[in-house]
Amino acid sequence: MKNIRLLSLLISPLLFAQGIPQEILDTGERASQELIQQLGSRLKQEVATNGLVKAAEFCNRNAMTLTEEVNLHQLEGTSLKRISLKVRNAANAPQEDEHRVLESMQEMLKEGKLGEYLIEEDGRFYKYYKPLVIKKEFCLACHGDLSKNPELSQFINEHYPQDRATGYKTGDLRGAVLVKIKK
Repeated sequence: MKNIRLLSLLISPLLFAQGIPQEILDTGERASQELIQQLGSRLKQEVATNGLVKAAEFCNRNAMTLTEEVNLHQLEGTSLKRISLKVRNAANAPQEDEHRVLESMQEMLKEGKLGEYLIEEDGRFYKYYKPLVIKKEFCLACHGDLSKNPELSQFINEHYPQDRATGYKTGDLRGAVLVKIKK
């Protein structure tokens, strides 16, 4: 039954919030935006101050810690993480059901039907998915064509030997912030 409900939610953005308590929507949006802003502002600051390679080093050392710090400030029963179909860090790999949602988001994006979020009811939890679509050239410096920056490419290859998070273009789905909220 879960997949049928998720499918119906994926078909129309107007159905995204149907039957979902407003506090769940507010919690998902607030938590996902907090993580996006925290990581984005710190990364932009690092690039501006120290350049791309140092920013990649910063990300390597601190992205998971920053995510955990944002997690500590959430309401009890709420947790968040980043997920992607093309991971740089294995800790961001989606679980099987999350993988299916990301694939659905990818299809919706191609069809021009991807909304601001998706909600899935999963037993004892709501799962709020905030799509991360590449909208700025800034993101492509580390997630686009790395051949343009051999020093950065070397760093990524050394620190992320299994990296698959490159080759993106503006408008591609990078992944999602997943906010899990206990019912």
